[in-house]
Amino acid sequence: MPTTVIRNADWVVTWDAGEGRHVYQRGADVAFADDGIVHVGPGYTGEAQETIDGRDVMVMPGLVNVHAHPFVEPFYRGIREEHGVPEMHMTGLYERGQAYRADPNDMATAAEVAYCELLLSGVTTLADVSAVYPGWLDIVARSGLRAVLAPGFASSRWYMDNQHQLKFAWDEAAGRKGMDAALAYIGEAEAHPSGRLSGMVCPMQIDTCTPDLLTDAFAAAKERGLPYSTHLSQSAVEFQLMVDRHGKTPMQYADDLGILDPITTLAHAIFIDQHSWVVWHSRDDLRLLAESGSTVAHCPTPFVRYGHVLESFGGYLKAGVNMGLGTDTAPHNLIEEMRYAIILGRVAARDIRSVGAAEVFHAGTVGGAKALLREDIGRLAPGAKADLVLVDLSSEWMRPARDPLRSLIYTAADRAVRDVYVDGEQVVKDRKVLTLDHTDALGRLADAQARIEADVPNHDYAGRTSLEIAPLSLPVV
Repeated sequence: MPTTVIRNADWVVTWDAGEGRHVYQRGADVAFADDGIVHVGPGYTGEAQETIDGRDVMVMPGLVNVHAHPFVEPFYRGIREEHGVPEMHMTGLYERGQAYRADPNDMATAAEVAYCELLLSGVTTLADVSAVYPGWLDIVARSGLRAVLAPGFASSRWYMDNQHQLKFAWDEAAGRKGMDAALAYIGEAEAHPSGRLSGMVCPMQIDTCTPDLLTDAFAAAKERGLPYSTHLSQSAVEFQLMVDRHGKTPMQYADDLGILDPITTLAHAIFIDQHSWVVWHSRDDLRLLAESGSTVAHCPTPFVRYGHVLESFGGYLKAGVNMGLGTDTAPHNLIEEMRYAIILGRVAARDIRSVGAAEVFHAGTVGGAKALLREDIGRLAPGAKADLVLVDLSSEWMRPARDPLRSLIYTAADRAVRDVYVDGEQVVKDRKVLTLDHTDALGRLADAQARIEADVPNHDYAGRTSLEIAPLSLPVV
């Protein structure tokens, strides 16, 4: 591939390896060739076959999203934003899961919508936690994303037969079969000719997997040099269930199993023993989390809709926890997650100094890269992958660009993301995804959602309709 140089960019977010942090440079050049960055700084003097004018541009590293469910979450748009069950400590997760069932043949449509949202908001690397569905490898490769595929598996599934209890249908043989299939699928991803696909071993939830499945999956990840992830402490319901089963918190149970580790990413980890919603006697979970080197995939949006908040982002950082960011649900917009992480972190800590733009940008880049066991993404430095984002400083949402990261996170979000490159290939140009058809996918998504809603009474334990479970925000007259 030819060398491309972004010449004399107004602002560049560069990586200071000595200090282990991002820093600003003004009037700098960024050059990349093939899939890698060859120069960051002033005065690039090498050859360049393509030159991009850096005036009114901030160049920053592509964002790293460590937790999302693209295969289903777009189906819930207009449904889940205000859906929760008070009898289940406000979460709607379990009720939706038993009532709304997507056809696997529609899942590629949901993923296409989500991938477009991710690219348009500057995400270049995604940990994609999904069930295996027809066409997954094809659609994620076609998107241009750098994707870490995490095919989920479990020893049981949730079900409900009343409004206040979560129950489990166990099938340990199916869980073992699911793990074998997931490892085989990861092998297919790693062999894909794009070179951008890899894998993560993902027993889905701490409460739906047997201890043997959790530990054997962890051993498989260690043996293969892969990251490992599970959902843990994602609801007060889960916390109480695990205490009833084991007499200890989910985090302490995971520690006893030996699955807390630098390769491990814990999705959410909100309801730990010090959280105000669980009123537990110990104060050990945060220390165990930090000492293990595990990462937390923090996804503020789905939880704040229930009234839940991590207590607190800055407190986890201060304890020494590596924090990453994920979108989890629609909209798949990691910049908006950064804004939520800051604001909610301050609310939870009652302290404006507890977290700011620098900390959440770190989590959304190198923090996520660390979780995925990568040192070549989430940063602009020679030798890193050519995953980068050009932010339009002339956008009305960015001006005045006194501090462009603050303008991006607090005000502009995806509206100022102009161009995106992954592996040196342009995937977004002038705010348009080049690799997928966003408009067409949205049309197909609406049709699929209508089919899912029509089928809800066939799955809901009480035979309710979708409108009875999740009414519209206003009456239709």
